[in-house]
Amino acid sequence: MAEKLKGKRVAILATDGVEQVELTEPRKAAENEGAQVDLVALREGEIQGFEHLDKGDRFPVDRTASQADAEDYDALILPGGVANPDELRTDRDAVSFVLAFASAKKPIAAICHAPWTLAEAGVVKNRTLTSWPSLKTDITNAGGNWVDEEVHVDNGLVTSRKPDDLPAFCAKLVEEFCEGRHERAPEPQGVASA
Repeated sequence: MAEKLKGKRVAILATDGVEQVELTEPRKAAENEGAQVDLVALREGEIQGFEHLDKGDRFPVDRTASQADAEDYDALILPGGVANPDELRTDRDAVSFVLAFASAKKPIAAICHAPWTLAEAGVVKNRTLTSWPSLKTDITNAGGNWVDEEVHVDNGLVTSRKPDDLPAFCAKLVEEFCEGRHERAPEPQGVASA
């Protein structure tokens, strides 16, 4: 096991409907580099993962978004799936949790549909990112610049489009999490309407 992230704490924010591989692969990448990783969700217990439209595994929740404090973590992972970020972006605690990472200029890694939650938190304005292609208009409307790339990094914000991009996404998130805070990141615009 490498130790690039030894001593770092990473939060994964997800709920039912998360694209399973977009939770498990980034988690494995961070843990393999020595990070302590907590699953933060909307409710206690377990969340239901999905493999596209089919139910996958269940994952134990370490703490809820209302209990979690971004100050306790060094970085944030936002996995995708359609239902997962769609529910997260309607939860005030989840949106505030994301905003706290952005306000502290801590690295955030978001894949697939996860930038919906970033847009809701008001943190994509003046940022360049990628996502599942159907989010292009949402990102543009939130003031971001959307690009169609396997992985894109913008001052600590790591984004990718889909599960096929996971190798590049995981490599870049480890790199950005190693770097820590990114002081040149733009100031977030705040919570939109959660």
